[in-house]
Amino acid sequence: MAAAACAHAVNWYPAPGKLNLFLHVLGRREDGYHLLQTVFRLIERADRVGIATRADGEIRRTRADVRIGAEEDLCLRAARLLKDYARSPMLGADIALEKVLPVGGGLGGGSSDAATVLLVLNRLWDLRLPRAELQSLAARLGADVPLFVFGECALGEGIGERLTQLALAPAWYLVLVPQVSVSTKEIFADAALTRNTKPLKIPPFFAGQGRNDLEAVVTARYPEVAAHLAWLRQYRPAARMTGSGACVFAEFEQEDQARSLQSQLPETMQGFVTRSLERHPLHDWAD
Repeated sequence: MAAAACAHAVNWYPAPGKLNLFLHVLGRREDGYHLLQTVFRLIERADRVGIATRADGEIRRTRADVRIGAEEDLCLRAARLLKDYARSPMLGADIALEKVLPVGGGLGGGSSDAATVLLVLNRLWDLRLPRAELQSLAARLGADVPLFVFGECALGEGIGERLTQLALAPAWYLVLVPQVSVSTKEIFADAALTRNTKPLKIPPFFAGQGRNDLEAVVTARYPEVAAHLAWLRQYRPAARMTGSGACVFAEFEQEDQARSLQSQLPETMQGFVTRSLERHPLHDWAD
């Protein structure tokens, strides 16, 4: 069979980003993983993942971000993991990726890409795995991947994998993107990191609660992140960093407020305006 005959047409699917509205480090387990408490907020800004099924068992990437090597490509890893779990050797897929979310920005782009692959191939391969089972698989790929399979704004606990749905008021965000890629592993390994923050009692959650415990370590290591955060806090004192950086953000009730501040950005800084999502666009692709 010719290679072209093995694959169906590529369709494109969204992989939305996330913000950590706060991120507390409560302690560290004996295995080295950190105990966290965070609120995950899904946002409209998204990567796009192109997927076509194949009937010859091959998992291939047809378009990739040059910054992401094949061994680190979470989309490929997600597809292979799901195929191995299904024990169906003839299942295959062509996977393409259009990056919009910054690499190493703390917006969960790679994790979201992987979750989109799991959600879409679960349906296209007719595996019918329930959401809880997909989340369990997702955790093997990374701590943030289960969030995007869960598909709703959530309180994250444990190492981030224990998720509780959280109702949040709609909001708009100005997100600034320092031109650096932050290593999450290095930040969590830093001796200066605070690891004894007391957990908040949630729900309810109110905007501005908590802080990002990783912020002080990141801003000390990366002057670009510190400069972007300082600029944003001149206008929005509650601005903070998301995840392990590098992106920083401020919340607004109205779109025009966010765009007004975006228009004042110095020429040396980049950013975008996005709105919150209540649910992942593919939420209903899992039961």
